[in-house]
Amino acid sequence: MSLGNGNPKEGDKGSNFNYELKVLQGLEAIAVSLENQPASTNYGLFAQTVSSTPVTATVTESSLIGTGVGTLTVPANSFKVGDSFHAKLIGHMSCVGSATLEIRVRSGSTLLADTGVIALDATTNKHWEINVYFTIRSLGVATVASMASGGLFSYIKNSGTNFEGANFSIINNTTFDTTVINTLNITAQWNTNNSGNSIYSELCILHKLY
Repeated sequence: MSLGNGNPKEGDKGSNFNYELKVLQGLEAIAVSLENQPASTNYGLFAQTVSSTPVTATVTESSLIGTGVGTLTVPANSFKVGDSFHAKLIGHMSCVGSATLEIRVRSGSTLLADTGVIALDATTNKHWEINVYFTIRSLGVATVASMASGGLFSYIKNSGTNFEGANFSIINNTTFDTTVINTLNITAQWNTNNSGNSIYSELCILHKLY
């Protein structure tokens, strides 16, 4: 590669000094630019590798998350303002035409998000999916800390091909606490113990987005 006339001439100390100074200044500018690049924040935290236990013929609120690799837990005082996460669950469900379902997103006993009670149509071994997004708004103990959560639950009923479901958006600034350990759980609860009501997940993936 030729540097052309930009090379200092041999013996020209002044030109050589200026040339080296410009090179050093260029390298310094590159180093500063790299230093100011934000660290990668989009990475996986948890991936389910075993289907969850089916929530079947019960009115008891039960987990939709199976075992996997990674972690669903954030240590105490580890959140930062702006931390954002995405949880996606996909699985199969069946239900009778009179069934209702409520899906809750929790950290321990603390409610972070809630679909509300969803009136369902009859469905037999159909796919369902839920996407939940979280952003930390402020840090501290309960009533000081704040988290915004929102998402969409969808499924397909027997008599149609269009997606049915519910969306939701909630801000918890009363019971969410960043000074304690927070462990994510997503649960399902049926309105009756009819044996035709069943739901479980095959996939659960948690990502940190920011």
